[in-house]
Amino acid sequence: MVNWRFTEAVVAIRMKLPRSQELCAIVKQAAIAELLPRFATVDRKTKQDGSIVTEADHAIQTRLTGELRQRWPEYALMGEEMSSAEQAGLLANPGAGLWIVDPLDGTSNFAAGIPYYAVSVALMRAGELVLGVVYDPARDECFSAEVGGGARLNGEPLAPVSAPASLQRAIAAIDFKRLPTELVIRLVHSSPYHSQRSFGSIALDWCWVAAGRFDIFLHGKQNIWDYAAGHLILSEAGGQACSFGGNPVFSARGEPRSALAALDDNIFEHWRAWLLG
Repeated sequence: MVNWRFTEAVVAIRMKLPRSQELCAIVKQAAIAELLPRFATVDRKTKQDGSIVTEADHAIQTRLTGELRQRWPEYALMGEEMSSAEQAGLLANPGAGLWIVDPLDGTSNFAAGIPYYAVSVALMRAGELVLGVVYDPARDECFSAEVGGGARLNGEPLAPVSAPASLQRAIAAIDFKRLPTELVIRLVHSSPYHSQRSFGSIALDWCWVAAGRFDIFLHGKQNIWDYAAGHLILSEAGGQACSFGGNPVFSARGEPRSALAALDDNIFEHWRAWLLG
């Protein structure tokens, strides 16, 4: 006999959980209001770690914080523009769940008028990523994923793509500046891929691998707010990723991570073998 009261309770709980469609709408509205009017018109400042920050970073983080807390007050929020102490405290005690927000990934591009930047929002519960959204305002593209539910682009499942015939035909997304010098030299002098790009937004790089626009990915050091949503989206698209040491990229502790990734299993294994070789 079905326990209808129990079933209704489970449904009610699930209905309260954030869904990717709703989160995409929130992020999109925030980006349209806070980012697009400021694109290429804001002054930039340099933070202590050498990265760039603008008025737009703070404006959209403030807006997203208010929107997310209003709808889901049970979840805390950690944003890139918080202090290191605040971030560490939230990661150590995430409570019922923790929003991980990069309000403007690709700030240097944004300030310079280069249309390759994004807003990245992920939800971590019980130490696992369960929801991720990356929104590209320049192309009006919202990539999203719910754990176990596949990856989507503007609400539609990401279409299957054909993998290159070999690693030698692959297009690579690689950020050279955070890689070991010896590896950079090896990549320059004996690259195993067809061509290489570095556009300046880690979150979008993950999504473009998931969509088959890049075939392989390599990054030497990225923070949890850079990769959380994009990593989940690639995973739900069927892609693979690991750190240089062969460990999972995602870490709930939040320490910076290296990453190599690909959408196709065979290409991933060849890419990893070459890097470790």
